[in-house]
Amino acid sequence: MEENYNPLLKSFIPLVEALGKMFGKNCEVVLHDISNPQKSIVAIANGHVTGRKVGGPMTDYGLMVLREGKYEDVINYRSKSKDGKILKSSTIFIKDEKKRAIGCICINYDISEMEMLKNTLTEICGTEADNTQVVDETFADDVNSVLANIVSSTLDSFGRPVNYMTKEDKVNVVKILDSKGVFLIKGSVDYVAKVLCVSRYTIYNYLDEIRVATDQAGGR
Repeated sequence: MEENYNPLLKSFIPLVEALGKMFGKNCEVVLHDISNPQKSIVAIANGHVTGRKVGGPMTDYGLMVLREGKYEDVINYRSKSKDGKILKSSTIFIKDEKKRAIGCICINYDISEMEMLKNTLTEICGTEADNTQVVDETFADDVNSVLANIVSSTLDSFGRPVNYMTKEDKVNVVKILDSKGVFLIKGSVDYVAKVLCVSRYTIYNYLDEIRVATDQAGGR
C-alpha cells in the first residue's frame, strides 16, 4: 500500500506488530486510515483471523461510525467474522494535535475455543448463559464484499423481493443504507441503483428527499 496516509499513523505500525506478537496468533491487530475507507488498512498483524491484509477496506461497522462521525473508543465488544469466529473486539481512535480523528487501531481476539469451553462449563454448572449482544460485522479484504453484505442484509430485513417494493420501500432502503455509511464507498450509488432496478439519478433524488425530510424534522 502506498504511504499516502497521515505520517502520524506510521508511528503506530510498530505497536501493531508488537501487540500481534505479544498476544499470539489468535489476536488480530489492525491499523486503519479513516480518510480512505475503501483501502483503509495501513498495517495488520495476524490477518488470518478475519482473512484481511494491507489495503483492505473498513468493515460495515466502521463505515457506520464514519457516517455518524462519533469517534468514541469502544472496548471489549463482541463481533462475529464471516466464517463464524466469535471475536472479542476493541476500537481505539487515533487523533491529531487538533483532536481530529485520523485513524484507529482495532483489536479482534478470536475467542471461539474459549467460548465453546465456557458454554460447556455453563451447561455443567447450570448457570444462566451470557446474553451479551453479538455484532454481526463484515471483515472483508474487498470493499465490494462489505458493500454487498450491507445491501443484502438491508434488503432481507424488508421481507419482499425488489420487484414488489414500492417507491416508499426503496426510499427507506436508501435511508437505511445512508445511515450505515454505504454511500461513503466509491461506486455505491451505481451498485444500489442496479440492485433496486432504478437509475443512479433516482438514488440521488431519494437521498435529496431523505435529507430534506431530516432537515425539516430537525427544525421542529
